[in-house]
Amino acid sequence: MTTYGRDARTLELPWPFTGREDELELVRRASVAGQQGVVVTGPAGIGKTRLITEAVRGTDCVRVTGTPETGALPFAAFAHLLSDRVSLPGAVRHLSGVRLLVVDDAHLLDEASAALVHQLAAHGRTRLVVAATGTAPVPGAVSRLWTGELLTHLALEPLPYDETAALLEGGGLEPLTVRRLHRVCRGDLRLLRDLVGALRESGQLTRVPETGERAWRGPLPRTAAVRDRIVTLLDGRGPGERDALERLAFAEPLPLHLDDAPDLAALERLETDGLAHVDDRGAVRLVHPLHGPALRASAGRLRARRLARTPEQCEPALKAEQEQLEERIEQLDVREVPAPVGEWLAAGDLPVPPGYAAVRARYSWLRGELREAAAWAREGLRAAPGDAACRTELARAAAERGEDAVVRGDGGLAHYGAVRLGDPEGAAAAAARLDGVLGRHAEAVARGAGPALDRAAEALAARGLLLFAAEAHAQAVRAHRDPRAARMSRTRALALARRCQGARTPALSGLVLGELTARQRQIVTLAAAGLSNRQIAEQLTLSVRTVGNHLYSAYTRLGANDRAALPWLVDQPDRQSA
Repeated sequence: MTTYGRDARTLELPWPFTGREDELELVRRASVAGQQGVVVTGPAGIGKTRLITEAVRGTDCVRVTGTPETGALPFAAFAHLLSDRVSLPGAVRHLSGVRLLVVDDAHLLDEASAALVHQLAAHGRTRLVVAATGTAPVPGAVSRLWTGELLTHLALEPLPYDETAALLEGGGLEPLTVRRLHRVCRGDLRLLRDLVGALRESGQLTRVPETGERAWRGPLPRTAAVRDRIVTLLDGRGPGERDALERLAFAEPLPLHLDDAPDLAALERLETDGLAHVDDRGAVRLVHPLHGPALRASAGRLRARRLARTPEQCEPALKAEQEQLEERIEQLDVREVPAPVGEWLAAGDLPVPPGYAAVRARYSWLRGELREAAAWAREGLRAAPGDAACRTELARAAAERGEDAVVRGDGGLAHYGAVRLGDPEGAAAAAARLDGVLGRHAEAVARGAGPALDRAAEALAARGLLLFAAEAHAQAVRAHRDPRAARMSRTRALALARRCQGARTPALSGLVLGELTARQRQIVTLAAAGLSNRQIAEQLTLSVRTVGNHLYSAYTRLGANDRAALPWLVDQPDRQSA
């Protein structure tokens, strides 16, 4: 059993701030003059402190932090700002000149400090930006900041997959590894950084021959953060519950005949505590995706050998998983569903049956996860290099990304091709053969109706068909007569297309730059290539101010906030999405 430790100074180095544009803007607005402030809550490690740091960067502010060691000392968090033996009214008067106060780890404040923060918010002279862990007990004076509506409340959600992928961009990680890291960490960015560092240091990232990317195959690194979570998981658990947790860790999803299961009581307690889940098919699995890998990594060799299953023992569960995915594909409902068996095989560097791999690739393609579709197809080809279905799915994913590829087979969507191309006559003919959401999309294309295309896109997105939804919104841009509606459709198309891992289909081509003037397209292309406004002005013989004005107008039309988004919007051939 190997454990990994990391230099604390290394852990303090922040990653580039990624995503969360709406949340960043909310915190910024709440912390400006005339506003009272904001409380940001969420689980530990989710990025509350980093979000606040970015929001108040460049402003004059005072910072205080709660700590667990000083919970019994009055005004401990404000010790660097207040004199000894100060009273609460005196502290309020002393800090009345502070315009912006940032309070980190407010759930750890001592009672006097919590009361002071509440009084400062109530008096209204000081703007407050407060971070607290929503899963821990919070002093009443702190919780009343938002329950009493003194401050705006932002409950921070975990970083979505596509933004996690963007955060890892540049690391050269293959898509199944990025997905595995995102699933295991579940939005805990500190854990994510800890694991990525441990994987690099331990040499567990191996090169994928076909792509040059690096893949994580093998067990979870047993870092200090992982050990802490296992201690928390097992703390206070009886032998029966511990045994049930380990059985699930090595064999989930565990099909049980619940009526005669010897550990039914232990499983019931785990389900009540939110640690285990029983699905509609009667299979039991662990709720948190970190627990299984962490428990497996913590087990001794003899225990692991006794509990571990072989690929042959997984065949019934893998077959059930494949049948479920095929059923969802047939229903054109490809919203995310748990599929742990295939992921366990791939993560363990075990052969993935090509039939299963092709279905996983098809499912990922329909979801717009093009790089993952290619990765699953490659997993199948490792086991069976000549498998036709996997080769078809690999070519399909490449073609959707604008790469040269010949696709054989239509994936059951032969009549839908004309609809995706925006061909009105072909779409009219297809509408007679397609039903459901595809039929609605076909009818909207045949009619050239912008609002109907937007409604079709929303229906497609609701079923997880994100690439098709992005294309429908893109078609709506060209169909709308109202410029405002067209801009809204473009914004929605871009948001969905960003989640489709480099999709470059005919419907999406020219989506962004099509309505810019020739000069704006020229300047945006140069800006996307990394040139400054001054360099662009010198190259085009324009004033710097003229370049800035053109860029501002282009940002408005493109729905971009700044030039950081331009490389993706321009869709440079050498750019790859994470």
